[in-house]
Amino acid sequence: MSSELGDLPTERINPRTRNLDQLPSADLLAAINREDAGVAKAVESEIPNIAKALDAIYEHFSRGGRLIYIGAGTSGRLGVLDAVEMPPTFGIDPERVIAVIAGGRDAMFRSSEGTEDLGQSGREDLASVGLAADDSVVGLAASGRTPYVIGGLRYASELGALTVAVTTNPKGAIVAEAKIAIAPDVGPEVIAGSTRMKSGTAQKLVLNMLSTGLMVKMGHVEGNLMVNVQPTNDKLRARASRLVMHLAECDQARASEALKKTGDVREAVRAIREE
Repeated sequence: MSSELGDLPTERINPRTRNLDQLPSADLLAAINREDAGVAKAVESEIPNIAKALDAIYEHFSRGGRLIYIGAGTSGRLGVLDAVEMPPTFGIDPERVIAVIAGGRDAMFRSSEGTEDLGQSGREDLASVGLAADDSVVGLAASGRTPYVIGGLRYASELGALTVAVTTNPKGAIVAEAKIAIAPDVGPEVIAGSTRMKSGTAQKLVLNMLSTGLMVKMGHVEGNLMVNVQPTNDKLRARASRLVMHLAECDQARASEALKKTGDVREAVRAIREE
């Protein structure tokens, strides 16, 4: 196991940050920033695969399937983070984009890293949410070898669901387990093995692209405006009001009045236009 892990890109010692513990604060932060600067470029090289995954997910989602993230540790938490943002931002049913994480709900707030070694748990967690053939399962594993994620992807494949792998190890075992693989090569981490850093950033960028792209294709965005935003707090109500003012070309008072009656940006704009 030790030699296997040592071969992973994320476990290698980064020659550019060998003296990290000897640097003054500004230089330490600059070193981290220089490494981060290459992450977006690595993700850019994977756009053809991200686009392929997006189109396939959209096809399944349009048939009523769900988008389901599965991961452990940092990767799993990033999946949860992306999923929970979809309803308030795009107004979709919370059950349409969901995430399962090794160790369950508690693992979101407290480290439960041992659970990632249980491949059977990945299968069981997907079964517990009623995985079906029209669903899309996105497996997240920076190392590309997490048994929990591999077990989940194998189960998804058995059911005929779409499988997508997101990893920062292009040669990881997870690549062979998915129909589509997205594998930006970010190189060794600032701190060897700390995949919460560059690998986590790369995964977050990929998830942003997949979920935002899906919502755009599903019609939840007009131009570049989140017209399905749910006005559930003061900030979101103010945003919704500004959207109505912009789209209906009206003043704030009229926009606020229409929103109070409809509770929905699109409906408020339609009501004003029909006056």
